Amino acid sequence: MSHGFEMPGAAAARPAVPASAPVAWLAAFLQGYHRVAVFLGMIALLVTSCILTYSVVVRYFFHQPTDWQDEASVFMLVGVIFLCSAYVQSLRGHIGIEALAGMLSPLANKVRMFIVDLLSLAFCAFFTWKSWALFHEAWVEGQTTSSTFAPPLWIPYSLMALGMSMLTLQLLVQVLVRITGTVPAPQAGGAQ
Repeated sequence: MSHGFEMPGAAAARPAVPASAPVAWLAAFLQGYHRVAVFLGMIALLVTSCILTYSVVVRYFFHQPTDWQDEASVFMLVGVIFLCSAYVQSLRGHIGIEALAGMLSPLANKVRMFIVDLLSLAFCAFFTWKSWALFHEAWVEGQTTSSTFAPPLWIPYSLMALGMSMLTLQLLVQVLVRITGTVPAPQAGGAQ
């Protein structure tokens, strides 16, 4: 899937912002969230690699197994995947099948992308609701994993629920922008 942003020599499009003020505010909020999520994701990946390296070294050289590294690493990877999914969606970087894009007219492609965004929004809204239900159930019942380390399950469920909530908001913004349109972004210094 290619949208041309990574192609050398591609002309840079003039940045645009949502025409609707509430949608523009929500888009700006999500941009701030994306910066924080990507930064925390980078740290989590670095910590995960250190934990797994430590585990291998301790097991190989000192013959001491660790029982916590797998779950700690999986919890962090769940966080990275779900918390950064909205950022990836903002770039439209998720895997997609573009076989029809070249065969359809530009208008038909716009309609197709709008329908896909609506269906994705509906699916993600349902997934978000179920994620929060899982989090609530794990919190109330005090659920833990079945290992000897036994960390609480509300930790990965909360990361999943928050990430899905942000992905749903990102999709909502994309749908609303398709409906309300965009305007050119103001240039730096307020000059137009």
